[in-house]
Amino acid sequence: MYLTKTPDFVQNMFPNLIWKMENRGHKNLYLTFDDGPIPEITPWVLDELEKYNAKATFFCVGENVKKHRAIYDRISSMGHVVGNHTYNHLSGWSTSNMDYFRNVRYCDDLIDSKLFRPPYGRLKNKQAIYLSRKYKVVMWDVLSGDFDPKLSREDCLRNVISKSTSGSIIVFHDSLKAKDKLEYVLPKVLKHFSKQGYTFKNLEALV
Repeated sequence: MYLTKTPDFVQNMFPNLIWKMENRGHKNLYLTFDDGPIPEITPWVLDELEKYNAKATFFCVGENVKKHRAIYDRISSMGHVVGNHTYNHLSGWSTSNMDYFRNVRYCDDLIDSKLFRPPYGRLKNKQAIYLSRKYKVVMWDVLSGDFDPKLSREDCLRNVISKSTSGSIIVFHDSLKAKDKLEYVLPKVLKHFSKQGYTFKNLEALV
């Protein structure tokens, strides 16, 4: 069970976490990609973004960065922003605080960023408080659902197009699990919102 649009009351309950961006009247969207980099999909994502001069933010898993450093370096070289997504894609709910913090720091050795996103969006309150001292903890406004095997590609596309508004932080996954949906949805999202006059920006304003 998950929500594709994070309700305002949830965002208001956790004001120290970042859910969306303020745009002061500008039409901006913030695409984010979790769990990479991997050779099967991340380079394709970068190529698609480049077609629209779109900038994005990639929340990278440390062990994937270690395996695929050249792809990680390409992300930064193309003007995108990177963030910490733990070293082993841990759930904060099922991990002790100290083990979780150690895993985040291990990822820090590979990723130089002040941005952090918890895998699955799962953090204990004490973890969130502690990590917020060092990082901007970035959640999301719109969850595409590209990771969900029960969701059709068309429904995934509909989630993003119908629920995104200016300032939305949108979650995709550059992962094998999401590959089929992402290859269908991302080009259509870029085309649709570009025609609507939107600009795709990274989260460098938070860094």
